[in-house]
Amino acid sequence: MKRGWFITGTDTGVGKTLVATGLLNSFARLDDRAIGMKPVASGCQATPAGLRHDDAVALLNASSVQAEYPEVNPYAFAPAVAPHLAAQAAGVEISLEKIRACFTRLCALADIVVVEGIGGWRVPLGRDITTVDLALSLNLPVILVVGMRLGCLNHALLTAESIRHSGLKPAGWVANQIDPAMERLQENIAALQERIPAPLLGVIPFNKAKSFGAQSDYLNIPLLLET
Repeated sequence: MKRGWFITGTDTGVGKTLVATGLLNSFARLDDRAIGMKPVASGCQATPAGLRHDDAVALLNASSVQAEYPEVNPYAFAPAVAPHLAAQAAGVEISLEKIRACFTRLCALADIVVVEGIGGWRVPLGRDITTVDLALSLNLPVILVVGMRLGCLNHALLTAESIRHSGLKPAGWVANQIDPAMERLQENIAALQERIPAPLLGVIPFNKAKSFGAQSDYLNIPLLLET
C-alpha cells in the first residue's frame, strides 16, 4: 500500500460513506488500485451470504480492487445499536489485532486503502477501546467529515482537537451539507476553516438521494495527496 486514510465524522449519519466512496471513485479515475474497508458495522442485514452492511457493500462496489467481504468488514452485527453493545449481544469481543490483520491483507492488494470508522471519533468498541484506538492501531492520517447543520461547529472543533491530541495526522476535513435548510452555511464553513488547522478538502451540497460515489467531483484529491 502506498497511501491510506481513516475517515471519521462528527456523528453518525454525517456522510462518511459518501466521502469514502467519493475518494475511491476518484482514485479509480487516476488508475490507482484502491479499496475500502469498514472494520466494524452494526445494523447489518441478513443475506444468504451472511450479514451485510450497506456501507461496506458500497465501499466494495466503489473499490477498483476486489476482496472477500469479511476482509472488508470483519465485524458485522445485526442490531442497529452502538458497536460495543452489538458485540456484547453477539458474545463477541472486537479485536484490534484481527482488524489489523485484515487491513494488512488489503494493503497487499491495493495501492490505497480507505478505512471508514463507525459513528463518531470516540465511539466505544469495547470496555477499554474506542474508534480512536482503532485509528491509532492502523496509524493512518485522518479525514474528518463534518455534517453541516445547526450545532456542528462545537462537534467539529471538539473532534478536530481530539484528532490532533491523538497524535495522528489530520489530513483534512470535508463539509457535507446534510441539512438543506441550514442558515449561513458559507459563514459556518468559513468559521471552521479559520479554526481547524487542516485543509478543507471539499464542500458537498445536499444530496437527497445520498448516491454513493457521486461526491468525487466535490473532493480536492490533489490537495489531499499533498498533505
